[in-house]
Amino acid sequence: MKIEKGRPGYIRFRKTKYLLWAVIEFAVVIALVVIGIVQSGSRMNLLTVVAVVGCLPAAKMLVEYITMAPYQSIASDKCKEIEEKAPLLTRVYDLVITSPEKVMQVDAIVISGHTVCGYTSNEKTDETKAARYIKEMLHNHKYEKVTVKVFHDYVAFLSRAEGMNSIAAIEKPDNRRRERRIRHLLLTTSM
Repeated sequence: MKIEKGRPGYIRFRKTKYLLWAVIEFAVVIALVVIGIVQSGSRMNLLTVVAVVGCLPAAKMLVEYITMAPYQSIASDKCKEIEEKAPLLTRVYDLVITSPEKVMQVDAIVISGHTVCGYTSNEKTDETKAARYIKEMLHNHKYEKVTVKVFHDYVAFLSRAEGMNSIAAIEKPDNRRRERRIRHLLLTTSM
């Protein structure tokens, strides 16, 4: 089952996929080398050349896995709680945002109107830098006057998301299209 980017469990799915493909591709490379040596009696043969070229995609998959390895998907209980507390908000999960300076994990982001609020469980993610990068990226795509806040404290994030949901229930602005575009931008800056 394929999990789309921005859905809970995406990081876990990608790590499994990258590791599986890396193992399969390196197994094919090793098989080609062994078959070439058995058939020709020497490592100087065409299958060895094919195996060497086959190392490139295998190495790419291994690098992708190594890049994603330190990050974890959001816990399912937290995801369910966010879904219950903020059903009117646009939600994005399991982001590994890549800025020119740093790679930052953000477990969940909720979007409502001109407010973007995120939660990260990763202690290595600097919440100020993550918020600044997201705000700058949105500003570069002509989304002005957007408030961005990233929390390490899950309770504070959930409280903020509930407040945003209450405001969305009362105001009922027609911002869904804008929120989906912001969500799309966040997904494009994520691995």
